[in-house]
Amino acid sequence: MSVIYFLISISVFVAGIFLYIFIKSVKSGQFDDAYTPSVRMLFDDELKKEDKKEGNKGKEINQKEN
Repeated sequence: MSVIYFLISISVFVAGIFLYIFIKSVKSGQFDDAYTPSVRMLFDDELKKEDKKEGNKGKEINQKEN
């Protein structure tokens, strides 16, 4: 029974270490996305074209209903 208490205490200690390392790396910017903002401008035009196409289709549908 004492072995279970020992293993639980070790696992809580290891989990605490991982939590500390994770929080430290998040605060230092380890997980910041530096790639996406640089390529976002390449895909903005495609998204705007799709929005315009969908917007025009909506206008055509509304005109047909009237």
